[in-house]
This record gives sequence, C-alpha cells and structure tokens, in this order.
Amino acid sequence: MMKLTVLGCSGGIGGDAHRTTALLVDDTVLIDAGTGVADLDVDALERIDHVFITHAHVDHIACLPLMLDTVGERRAKPLVVHCTVATEMILRAHLFNGALWPDFTRIPSRDRPFLRFAPLEEGESCAIGERIFRPLPAEHGVPAVGYHVATPRGSVVFGGDSTVCPAFWHAVAQIPDLRYLIVETAFPDAKRELAIQSKHLCPSLLASQLPRHASGFRLLISHVKPGHADETMRELQRAAGQHEPEMLARGQVYWI
Repeated sequence: MMKLTVLGCSGGIGGDAHRTTALLVDDTVLIDAGTGVADLDVDALERIDHVFITHAHVDHIACLPLMLDTVGERRAKPLVVHCTVATEMILRAHLFNGALWPDFTRIPSRDRPFLRFAPLEEGESCAIGERIFRPLPAEHGVPAVGYHVATPRGSVVFGGDSTVCPAFWHAVAQIPDLRYLIVETAFPDAKRELAIQSKHLCPSLLASQLPRHASGFRLLISHVKPGHADETMRELQRAAGQHEPEMLARGQVYWI
C-alpha cells in the first residue's frame, strides 16, 4: 500500500500546528517542499529521491534548498525535482542562481550535481515503482499544476494552489478510482475578493466547482490561513456539506 503523510498543509506558519505544504509519499517522494519538511530528521531527508513541485511560491519550496544543503553530500545520486519547464525557469532564475542560493545543478560538479531537474508537463506522467504521478491543470498567480497520484488500489489528487479552474475539475471527473481529493480553501468568504485577487479559493468559490451530489472520494481541505480555520470550515459545511469536507492537518497519514 502507498502511505501518504501530511508534513505540512497550512496557509501560513506559527506554532506547532502550522507548517506549509509538503506531502510525503512513502519515504522517498515529496509533493512540494514547504516548511513541513524541516520536521524530518537527517536520515529521513536522505531517503527522499524525488520531489514533485506544484509551483515556485516560497511556501511550497522553502525547504528544497535547505534539504539539498543538508544531505547533498550524503547522497550517491542527485535529488530529482520534477516540475514544469516554466517552474524550473523560475527556480533557476530566482533561487538556484548563485546569489540567493548556490546552483546545486552544478555543485559539486556538472557531472555529479546534488540536484537534477526533470521536466514534467500536463499530458505527461512519471512512474516511480507502482505509483504514477501526472500533472493536472491549475490556475494560480504563477505557472502551477496539481498532481494525480495513481496506484493499483486507487488514486489521490492534490490540487496545489489554484483558484477556479474548470480544466482541473474536468480532469478529476475522469478518475474513476479517486479515493482522496485534496484541495485548497485559503480564505473565508469574508475575504472572497482577496481570494480572487491572489488566485486562491474561498468556500463559495470551491462549492461552485464541486459536483452537485456527494461522490465516493474524501474531500480534504488544505492551505487554510491561520486564524480563519473555524470560520472557513463552518462555511464549507454550509456550502458543500454533502461532500463532508475535512480539514487536513499536519501529521495525518492516509493509506491507498
């Protein structure tokens, strides 16, 4: 079975409960590398061979450079970062540029780097063991995707950060064995205009995209802004209660 561990899923930081986005698949794959990764010990960091990045915002990649710096020399092969070419270009230009952080695609040498990018676009897929990772459409302030992770026993979808995106929901509707659907709801409805401007979701925006009737998957809510969790979840229950939305929390484990 595939084990999915929530290392971080908050829309901010502060206290023990709030870590930004990072999902650990078994022990070797990350989906995003937010501040939740920092809770892993060094041995656990060394076991991670692949990172699938949804987009280049800091809350989703904060621990990627620090992880490389910590375990790069201990690893026998580069850490493989899977992302779209557009996201790779942002990370190369604004993070691994020798100014904000060393360019680990060339350190310690071009032939034996700590980091290797592997482009992965919508319409493509990447198999790691029996798990198949496939990018899904997303609509955010920078180039972004979600991910569909398929296994022989069922699928999980992580939508990443995205506002209203009909193409995403069309793709989700084509997955017959969906077990878990993780989607963001960053703001309560009182902040609807802020959600729209920042290309996030609030309960009314999410409810407008969900199927009318309850489906077979569990609806898990991520990226809720600290301080607004109770309000946001109450509004989700009113707007989309037929789907029984559950707030994702650091430390939760799901099996597929």
